[in-house]
Amino acid sequence: MTLFARRAPRALPVCSSELLLFGGALRHDIPCATHGTPLLRLTFRQMARQFPALVATVVRAAWREDRRCLLALLGAELGQGLVRAFGLLAGNRVLVALFASGPTPRRLRHALPALLACTTLAAVCVLLSAVSVAAAGQLEPKVERVCTARFYRSAVRVELATLEKKDFHRKLDAGRFGTDSVRLMLGSTVTVLSALAALAASAGVLAVLHPALVVLLLLVAVPKGWGALVSARRQYASRHAWIEHRRAISVLTSTLTSQESAAEIRVHGAGRLLVDAYDEMSAAMEREQRRLARARAVTQTVSSALSGLVALAAYGLLWLLLASGGMPLAVAGTAVIAVHSAGAGLSALVLQVNRLYEEAMYLGDLEAACAAAERHAIPSGGTPLRGGAQEIRLEKVTFVYPDTTAPALSEVSLAIPPGKVVALVGANGSGKTTLSKLVAGLYLPTSGSLSWNGVEIQDADRDQLFDHVAVLSQDFPRWPMTARANVHIGRPGLPLDQGRIERAAAEADALDVVKSLPHQWDSLVVKGFERGTQLSGGQWQRLGGARARYRRAPLLIVDEPTSALDPRAEVEAFRSLRTLADDGTTVLLITHRLAATATADLIYVLDRGRLVGKGTHEELMAVEGGLYRSMYELQAAQYGGRSTSRPADGPARRTGSAHAQPAQT
Repeated sequence: MTLFARRAPRALPVCSSELLLFGGALRHDIPCATHGTPLLRLTFRQMARQFPALVATVVRAAWREDRRCLLALLGAELGQGLVRAFGLLAGNRVLVALFASGPTPRRLRHALPALLACTTLAAVCVLLSAVSVAAAGQLEPKVERVCTARFYRSAVRVELATLEKKDFHRKLDAGRFGTDSVRLMLGSTVTVLSALAALAASAGVLAVLHPALVVLLLLVAVPKGWGALVSARRQYASRHAWIEHRRAISVLTSTLTSQESAAEIRVHGAGRLLVDAYDEMSAAMEREQRRLARARAVTQTVSSALSGLVALAAYGLLWLLLASGGMPLAVAGTAVIAVHSAGAGLSALVLQVNRLYEEAMYLGDLEAACAAAERHAIPSGGTPLRGGAQEIRLEKVTFVYPDTTAPALSEVSLAIPPGKVVALVGANGSGKTTLSKLVAGLYLPTSGSLSWNGVEIQDADRDQLFDHVAVLSQDFPRWPMTARANVHIGRPGLPLDQGRIERAAAEADALDVVKSLPHQWDSLVVKGFERGTQLSGGQWQRLGGARARYRRAPLLIVDEPTSALDPRAEVEAFRSLRTLADDGTTVLLITHRLAATATADLIYVLDRGRLVGKGTHEELMAVEGGLYRSMYELQAAQYGGRSTSRPADGPARRTGSAHAQPAQT
């Protein structure tokens, strides 16, 4: 039973397209790779020993969701087993009556009650099967839905810093594979229980008829079970080895019809390369399927031959019992029927127990992922925040990303005053976005103090803090939903207010964008669907701006908000941000367009995670050799301009109260 499992794995053939496009045979740290080895090494005896624990796992999950359906399902399956047992006994009575001595009409009359019993039992079995199918059809999707929802509810509450840890993210990925395993396990459990009931019924009847017949049952069924186990293991090993190859083929085919790659596929002729690669890689899969088919044919031939030899010996034993008078002819006929039924049931049993164990591993991953997510969830409750974003203060804040040693921010101290436009300036990697995520409560400082309105962020009610923040980043989500939903998702907890949606769109200069769509607010802003349409980058940016304004949060964090806008729209966008500040909203602005930061009330300059300058545009430009001044002059030179203390065409900035701080290098 373990010979196949202990063979050395076959080397996976690599075709030229795989070498060119993917660098060789595809091997990744995925759950099926992690679980493949223990599953292939598991013997049938070990699986049988662990079977009760596997069934208990899925029964507990189903019991939590719908006890009535579960009880109906189990009752129907056990009932079918009892009915099959009584059916075999009734069939034996029919054969006894038919093989008895006497005239045929009398023998038929004596067999009639048993025949009616067989008919009634068959009808009851059909009804119980219908109950089982209905209960499973109701229970399986419910259990899958609840377990999947539990997984994602846990995942969306995980601390962002924890989510970025590679080990934790791998655990979440493994858990995602298990979201449908409960449903599959439930179906496999039902099949296994049905097969066990059939086996138990056959074995029980044979034991009543003659104890030697139980041995006969095992002798005939074991070779078939061995053949089914070997074929299942071989199939699983192949699927385990080739799963990334299959995924790569799927990536190729999806790319061929993707809108994002359509231009290069046509202009560069990339489509020919990808189609040829698909053809070659699929041909390799075909060769693997042919190998499996030949191996399965050989295994089935061997197992059938062994089963046939054992059956021949078993029927010889029956002949001896009949010849010696140790067994009536009717009993022998019933034994043949029972052995044939049990043989088919044992093959199904081996296959489903194998599958049940596999799915149980994925279900274990799901449970482990949910438990880990709950341990690392953003805490509920905490100290409430009074008012909006009255003052946000950082004192010597240091932050180190997970799985790294170098700090992204190092001892940063600054304050964000309410109702001001505060700009963060610096080169890529200087810590601007990290600082904004700390301010938004997405990260907690590794060391130092960060407070909102005097409340330390570690002690604050984080859900309430999030309620005070709106975020508009350069790579904001482009939800594949309607234009209306793309705005409303900015404040989904409120009842949908069309008037508020349109006011936010007007403020973000997005109203004309929506009016130009074929179905306006009901247009799906994703191609390939009914009422679907495609937006340009600038149109998306306006829609994202409307979402941020619809939220109406005291603090608005904008990260490169105009990267896809034309120059005129960019000027209007920055003027709109000034309007928000005039209305009392605190704006934290991150941008490389220093002509825009020149109009901010307060500018903080970051370099390699440290604060190296602060003040107004004029104050920072007055610092000889300062980082801000050098960056501004460099940008101005690109446009053939000259540095000034304030852009000639920029919107007027309110007088700031901060003082310049010399840049440090």
